[in-house]
Amino acid sequence: MTDFEAIDTLLAGAKQQIALPPAQERRALREKLNLSRMQVAQALGVSPSTVGGWESGRDPSGEVREKYAYFLQGAQAKLEARPPAGQAEDVSDVLSDGAAAEDAAAEDGTAGTVAADSGSDEVQSLTTPQPCVLCGGPARHQVAGFPQHLDAAECGTAAAAPARAAKPVQVRPVGRRMQTASETSDPIGAAVAAALATHEGDVEAAIAALVKRAIPDAMALLDATRTGGRYDIVAHPWMPDILRKQSARGSDQIWEARPKWARPELPPGAHEVTALDVNGAYLSALKTHLPIGQLEHSTGFDHDRRRAGVHLITPPAWEHDDVLPNPVGARDEPGPLWVTEPTLRLLLRLSGPKYGLCDPPEIHESFTSGATENLLEKFRIVLKDARDRAIAQDDEVTLEYVKAMYSKFVSTLGESNYNREIYRTDWMHLIRSQAFANLWMKAYKAYDEGLMVVRAMGTDELHVVGDWRAVFPEGRGVSEVKVKDTYSVGTDPETAAAGEAGD
Repeated sequence: MTDFEAIDTLLAGAKQQIALPPAQERRALREKLNLSRMQVAQALGVSPSTVGGWESGRDPSGEVREKYAYFLQGAQAKLEARPPAGQAEDVSDVLSDGAAAEDAAAEDGTAGTVAADSGSDEVQSLTTPQPCVLCGGPARHQVAGFPQHLDAAECGTAAAAPARAAKPVQVRPVGRRMQTASETSDPIGAAVAAALATHEGDVEAAIAALVKRAIPDAMALLDATRTGGRYDIVAHPWMPDILRKQSARGSDQIWEARPKWARPELPPGAHEVTALDVNGAYLSALKTHLPIGQLEHSTGFDHDRRRAGVHLITPPAWEHDDVLPNPVGARDEPGPLWVTEPTLRLLLRLSGPKYGLCDPPEIHESFTSGATENLLEKFRIVLKDARDRAIAQDDEVTLEYVKAMYSKFVSTLGESNYNREIYRTDWMHLIRSQAFANLWMKAYKAYDEGLMVVRAMGTDELHVVGDWRAVFPEGRGVSEVKVKDTYSVGTDPETAAAGEAGD
């Protein structure tokens, strides 16, 4: 073959790179068809974050570029041939492998749903109408995974509103009711007053009765604080196997990073240690990023701060165990492990330029959903205010009742026989892990302010040496700490020398 023939052969086999529309147009095409990044990614054999990168300006190459161009051309043609408004259309055939996308939806329990961009908003379209979570009527959209009418005029709750407002909120397990928020601004106070009246002022009996009914009361309070919210909370969503107990008495595969750390060595000399008790650890942890809808699986190293869930990571090496606990907690075995959103965010934070304490964790795969930090905020504030008032008024009954409400609420979010209203094992792990992360940040604050951190235990116990009152406010409020114990460790050098001389 001559040089010219070789050139001709090369030119004949060369493929011209297919042109792609601008990045913003790519995303617009997908969103106009109510397709999620996950659906497009599954059809093209890539990750959702890769699709997000293409929609942000990066360009694919090779065979996947041809597939993506084919999808975009098909999407454009579909939109141009879209039927008149109000007429249903099947958008699944826009994907090059619509059957694969449908099978994937069936596996994760979302069959019949065509999701919007999971990272941009919570509104989704449904190919098949499903009962509205508010009125029960057929709805063609869902918010955060829950079928709802977007137009209040279409929702049956609009007509039923007066009747709903007049219905009391059930707070007792056997037919005993209290007033709704429209009739009383203090449902907790009303429940306490009723319990004291029933037990004729017997404080211990009233506390026992209130603690016994703390779970149904907490759920009724949660329901009341969710009135007017954009979405309802699903009671029993699908959960991946990693969030299911491996046996009746066993545990699932999630590592909560519970700290159980003691400083390995102390400087020479005697030290006065103060054991501090962090108030309302679980109550404060109710403010954390919680996934709203059903968890979706993804792979890759990217972390989307608009989503939350659980993540399989290889944690970074920790080289500060002599002065600070490992943010992942005490592990016996190295290697990858499933952690929660608060733990991952803490590690990412500590690996950033502000702290520079470790390398970023390596993320292998995740189960996440669109998230919000304020899902339980009204619920938390009502409990916090009641707790503050009880402390100010030395009201032991209300204080114990409120403590039981938020602690039992968290502990029964898993597969508990005591709380059948809502099963969100992922929430339980996330809230508890947030409490551990909050304690870790208090340990770091103490260290950063010059205190010597001696121990960190669970969610609420921090042992320090030094003037801790210059670092933490003292009191019983949720933003304060109180003294749990004081003790001495080590030996004064002069005393030790005198003892040796006497020998």
